Amino acid sequence: MTTVIFVHGTGIREREYNETFQIIEQKIHAQRPDIKVSPCLWGVLGAKFNDNRASVPLEDATLALSQREEDAEIVLWGQLYRDPLYELRLLSLKPIESGNPFGEEPGDVLQSRVASLTPGSQLQAKLQEAGIAEVFEPAREAVIHSEPYQRALLTVSESDLSEYYAPIARAVVAQAMFISEQQEKFPPILTDAQLRDKVVELLTLALGEAELGLGGWLLKPFVELAQHGGTNYVRGNRLELTDKISPMPGDILLYQTRGEKIRAFIQQQIEQAEPPVVLIAHSLGGIACVDLLVQQQLSQVELLVTVGSQAPFLYEINALYSLEYGQLLPEHFPEWLNIYDLRDFLSYVGNRIFPDRVQDVVVDSKQPFPRSHGAYWTNAKTWEAIISRLP
Repeated sequence: MTTVIFVHGTGIREREYNETFQIIEQKIHAQRPDIKVSPCLWGVLGAKFNDNRASVPLEDATLALSQREEDAEIVLWGQLYRDPLYELRLLSLKPIESGNPFGEEPGDVLQSRVASLTPGSQLQAKLQEAGIAEVFEPAREAVIHSEPYQRALLTVSESDLSEYYAPIARAVVAQAMFISEQQEKFPPILTDAQLRDKVVELLTLALGEAELGLGGWLLKPFVELAQHGGTNYVRGNRLELTDKISPMPGDILLYQTRGEKIRAFIQQQIEQAEPPVVLIAHSLGGIACVDLLVQQQLSQVELLVTVGSQAPFLYEINALYSLEYGQLLPEHFPEWLNIYDLRDFLSYVGNRIFPDRVQDVVVDSKQPFPRSHGAYWTNAKTWEAIISRLP
């Protein structure tokens, strides 16, 4: 029986790993129920504070992040992931409509539709599939009671009422994703752009006969942002910020200096598995697997799949632990499939670095970076490439 071992990347711990492992197991068993999928949670050996964060200054800090995107819709979602009310803030900048003394205000009509909406069977099923059914109502309430939403209602006119449905739907969905992350839950919608967009589409249609596209005036800021780049400033308590971001760079530094324990852990999982073995390794996990398979002749491993990995990059800059630049991959190194995404700036190609030893496959998550780095597992192209090569 073939065994697939999933080796995670940097910064991942048990909760996140289990969520991703379940997705991978479901994707494989949907087409190959005969395959055993086994875990490899090396994060138990990952970076951690050994002295209760004694090295962290107790001061507020500002972390500046900037990114440039080509696709306006991807830029838009990048903003919504950081601020679910971003579009509604833009809508609130429109001129306020004068009151209607003879009847109900368009904003009141809009508010009534949003507040009274009961998801139909199709939308409810999609919310369940997306993993946000339980947080949908709290997300809607958070949007309805927000100041940007209330201000946006004042700008609604009868002629452009439908223009507001899609932005409100995106705000509610983005808010639901935000709540999920706050609760340390990782539903499929966080990385599956097609699933996310389908939920938005169904919610938009449920609100009324809306135009699903963005209005010209509303699209303009995102086009400009895509052309010129945008900067987001994340401010917060230094301890909280350090706790949040330290596992990712910490694991990288730990691996580069003391990676032998991590490689030994992966080797142990391989030796305990029923052959033939396939390694599916993400990000830093791919680097560790390449190093291990260069150093050790593990004949039971027939296929290495690296996903969003930096191993070719490290080799090119002569920073790969197991192999100096200019040295060839050993003959015992298994077949190597490398999956990358042009939107994932932490993914690299291997065929030009290791000619005839690596097969590169490109996928497109339609997600902005850095979310694109974790979006491979819900991408159909990823599994098309992997399933067809499984022994």
